[in-house]
Amino acid sequence: MADFEPGTPIPMNQTADSVTTAATEAAFDIQAALADAWAKVTGWLEDLVASLPNVIAALVLLVAFWGLARLVRRLVGQVARRIADQPEINRLIASASYLAVLGLGLVLALGVLNLDKTVTSLLAGAGIIGLALGFAFQDIAENFIAGIILNLRNQFTEGDIIATNEFMGTVERVNLRATVLRTFPGQRVLIPNASVFKNPIINYSQPGRRRVDIAVGVSYGDDLAKARRVAIEAVEAVEPRDRDREVELFYEAFGGSSVDFQLRFWIDFRRQTDFLAARSEAIMRIKEAFDDHDITIPFPIRTLDFAGGAAGGQSLSTAIHEAGYGREASP
Repeated sequence: MADFEPGTPIPMNQTADSVTTAATEAAFDIQAALADAWAKVTGWLEDLVASLPNVIAALVLLVAFWGLARLVRRLVGQVARRIADQPEINRLIASASYLAVLGLGLVLALGVLNLDKTVTSLLAGAGIIGLALGFAFQDIAENFIAGIILNLRNQFTEGDIIATNEFMGTVERVNLRATVLRTFPGQRVLIPNASVFKNPIINYSQPGRRRVDIAVGVSYGDDLAKARRVAIEAVEAVEPRDRDREVELFYEAFGGSSVDFQLRFWIDFRRQTDFLAARSEAIMRIKEAFDDHDITIPFPIRTLDFAGGAAGGQSLSTAIHEAGYGREASP
């Protein structure tokens, strides 16, 4: 290209040649880019065709391990049910075996596809995610572990009557998160397993027996030995009473209007209605026996002392007269 002095006009044919050259260079750049992209796509297709047998083998392997995992879960569940009657633990073990077999199949499938580094990355990522979730859901993890321990220790089972965390009722289910109680009024209460594990538990069903306590009082004018004998004989006839244990009666205190005693006996216990029925029958029998033997269960007595001074009290009529009530009006 010829040199031009500054300010010298460029010939028209020279300008056209420059534009043509630029357009040609741009066209060559687009063609090169398209050729490069096509080469990459062709390479991918060739790699896919070359690895197609490995892909098919990996899919077949996954399907086979999926079926094997289901079979293992069923077999493990059957074996676990024969070993221990713990539904939640059995389900947990069966699910863990299913995931273990399925995870093994996934690792082998990735190995067939030559993705071993991907497996390492996935395991590392799963560990980090598990650690983060453990801190984030600490309470859930605590309840989960407590649920496993409660199921293994077998402190109570479904159908038992227990009292814990200020609730009393029948155990409907012990899952891995909460213990489900049905209270006697009919409410359904879910208590976190961690709270059940950390607090005292009263199991009324496991011994198969329960003691019934009845508080009674007799008049100060009655013969206490006679009252004791009559009360014990009355309760001995209660139908669900445990015949292997004697009825116990202990006088406890001088009450405001009676001499108080505690009567105790044991019953075979399966349901709460067993306890309520035995207590009700015992109360009715004691009342009937006391009436037959002229033994008085006194009403509460309150003495009203209208004191006129430190020297002592005075009668109610005197106090009313001195207060001016009941006097006839003066003419």
